[in-house]
Amino acid sequence: MAWANILKLLKGTVQQGLTLETSLAYSLPAFALAVVGIPIYVYVPKFYSDSVGVDIAILGYLLLSVRVFDAILDPLMGYISDRTESRFGRRRPYIALGSIFLAAALALLLNPPHASPQYEAVWFGVCIFSLFFFWTVVTVPYEALGPEISFDYDERTKLFSFRDGMLLVGTLVAAASPSIITAVLNLDSDPTQDRIKFFWISAIYAPTLIILCWLCTIWILEKPNFTGNVKSRDGRKILERFAGIFSNRPFKILILSYTVSAFGSNLPATLILYYVEHVIRSSRADLFLLIYFVVGVVFLPLWVKISKIYGKKAAWLSAMAINSAAFFFVFFLGPGDELLYGILVALSGVGFGATIAIPSAMQADVIDYDELLSGERREGQYVGLWSVSRQLAAAVGVGISLLILGHFGYEPNTIQSSDVTFALRALYALLPCLCNILAFAIALAYPISHRVHNDIRLAIADRHAGRPYRDPLRV
Repeated sequence: MAWANILKLLKGTVQQGLTLETSLAYSLPAFALAVVGIPIYVYVPKFYSDSVGVDIAILGYLLLSVRVFDAILDPLMGYISDRTESRFGRRRPYIALGSIFLAAALALLLNPPHASPQYEAVWFGVCIFSLFFFWTVVTVPYEALGPEISFDYDERTKLFSFRDGMLLVGTLVAAASPSIITAVLNLDSDPTQDRIKFFWISAIYAPTLIILCWLCTIWILEKPNFTGNVKSRDGRKILERFAGIFSNRPFKILILSYTVSAFGSNLPATLILYYVEHVIRSSRADLFLLIYFVVGVVFLPLWVKISKIYGKKAAWLSAMAINSAAFFFVFFLGPGDELLYGILVALSGVGFGATIAIPSAMQADVIDYDELLSGERREGQYVGLWSVSRQLAAAVGVGISLLILGHFGYEPNTIQSSDVTFALRALYALLPCLCNILAFAIALAYPISHRVHNDIRLAIADRHAGRPYRDPLRV
């Protein structure tokens, strides 16, 4: 880009259309934000239980409670973001400033002091609450910015596939980073070496978070008609506003199905290290994670094409079916089944990318339907509730699974009993498949297709122009 264009950009020129540059600039923060995924849910609990010395049950309680905390904070952050007045927009100030504090919380979490197990548990609790507080401050406005960039049905699928594809690539890199750092620095698998490994993860990701979030806020400027217009909104109480959201039937169907599916998918994300070590008796968990995410990223463009031809609903349902059909057989594996496990992981990964990206594009469509019902753009509130769904699904998945393992007698760094391995197999493979079956059945009722969405956008235009309009879903 020429220097003149850079200067023009920094002066605040709003970009028009969904260009590759716009898609990339919006998607880049997702790459860095992915560090608050696999490392936090997969590596950090095991790091704190096996290397730092915190009791696994305490970790389960803390991870569960922080998600309950998020259940309150996320929709509140969405409401605040929707109603923020600023010359920089409704979303961008939170993304830019919040990223600094998020990076600091991440660095503290990954670098606990040498102290007693009780002190370490308190450290973990304070840091994990701080991490997810600032995670919400950044991600709710960031995700709310997406539906405002484009209103085209298929263009949105491309945008969110780009963003969530970047999230998958970021997750892949974050998942591989412990192994890469271990190999580069020639580290051993003892507690001291683990601390060095997590120090370097924080040293890399903390500044990357800040840089990519700031690049996004510089490049992606909010549309003028969505900025500084909160004075025109009435002063209804926040609870009344959120209650009104649940008159949106497509949203209720979508969020219920997504929550059930997300709960199931968070179980294997949390337990893969435990499952691979104690059920498969393998040390190659990082390799299997790599296979899963690479396959998910590779097949994501195909799902975008399928969505364009057959619709988002059909693509999402197909992806869930493929994901579950392959993963079901993981329940029956045991020691030495590395090859079979790798094949099933790869087959399951075919549908993985679509189960992440397509619901995001569907969420943008139900926000449009809310605009028809309410006359307002309330991306923040919807994203806040969506985030509650995602966070609670993760919390329940992480908290319950670790508590159950503790109940069955899990002991770190030793061969587990048959009760523990059976619990691992059931939690890791069987329960997620059952969740996807239920989510599939719920999603069958989702009513917004390409044609219906076009009718919704036309009705919105009529409503804002003061002309008579009709609700396509109530005809």
